Amino acid sequence: MARVSTAVDDDDEAGAPPIPKGAKNYMTPAGAARMRAELHQLMRVERPKIVEIVSWAAGNGDRSENGDYLYGKKRLREIDRRARFLGKRLENAEVVDPARQTQRDRVFFGASVTFVNERDETRTVTILGADEADIARGEVSLYAPIARALLRARAGDTVRMHTPSGPEEVEVIAIQYPPPGDAA
Repeated sequence: MARVSTAVDDDDEAGAPPIPKGAKNYMTPAGAARMRAELHQLMRVERPKIVEIVSWAAGNGDRSENGDYLYGKKRLREIDRRARFLGKRLENAEVVDPARQTQRDRVFFGASVTFVNERDETRTVTILGADEADIARGEVSLYAPIARALLRARAGDTVRMHTPSGPEEVEVIAIQYPPPGDAA
């Protein structure tokens, strides 16, 4: 009988933004620091506590009906999977400080871009790495359609992007980067 694997590949962690094959995993120093802090929290704080609970629960007898033991083992698997994911993403990350960008008149990684669409709606987005972008804060992944359309544009340029409702043209109004020497 053939075994079916239900394991999730660490690079495809549920909810993790995909990075296109062959593309670099760009990240700001602040994004890399947040990932390192999460990894530290998981491995140095949370995991030891769960290991202690599992050890205590294992000593209580029948493990098949021991909620602390079963939940603890499940949580350890979740922590280990997330830690592997973070470790791989950090290992493959190319940390780029947007404050050091020399061509500040064009859109590159780390730029905050203000643009206006065909309906005269003005919007500002910051182009960040796939692991640190949060649309709720106006941050988009470097690999998102909007970011790909805006890359290398200058203020005053009109670019065409593909949206769920079809192609749309937007005009770049302003491009900003963090000031040099500023920690991103």
